[in-house]
Amino acid sequence: MIDPIESLADRIDAVLPQTQCEQCGYHGCRPYALAIARGEAAINQCPPGGMAGIEKLAALLQRPALPLNPEHGEEKPRTLARIVEADCIGCTKCIQACPVDAIVGASRLMHTVIADDCTGCELCVPACPVDCIVLEPMPAEQIDQAHADAARRHFQRREARLQRERRARDAELAARKVAVDMGTQDNPVLAALARARAKQQEPKP
Repeated sequence: MIDPIESLADRIDAVLPQTQCEQCGYHGCRPYALAIARGEAAINQCPPGGMAGIEKLAALLQRPALPLNPEHGEEKPRTLARIVEADCIGCTKCIQACPVDAIVGASRLMHTVIADDCTGCELCVPACPVDCIVLEPMPAEQIDQAHADAARRHFQRREARLQRERRARDAELAARKVAVDMGTQDNPVLAALARARAKQQEPKP
């Protein structure tokens, strides 16, 4: 049976710009869409979508259009992040902050932004400890539905990966606790059994 709230959230999410910037007060566009569908959030909390986005939401939901709520920011031209490579120290903080995995690099090595995947969320800017990220105008052709749909997929893929990593960490911690409780931490065979037992108790995705 189709959940009407989830179905409405899907349609709302399809209208949002998919910057995943969190300026709306939610962890990405989909949670914001769900909050709107549940009546928990207003339709004027998305600065990247601007007034045009508000009007689309108003038409979809058959509500009056509202001015953008200034508490969530102001409407401005979309931008792309660019790393000043000579100043990058390879700390990976920007990689951790990017909601769509648009930054690549490794610890202590230079990072770079995949411009075509960048949504202009600006979350990497405050995360950078050496202020080596600059914002540049986003090409008009990049502000289209195809890029928004790609950004949604990248965000969903990243969220799924992070969830898997959290489950793996939790399972490892549980295994260590079981090993300590059983006094098996110095016995590799018993420790392996403890890890297997902890993994069996791990919640299924």
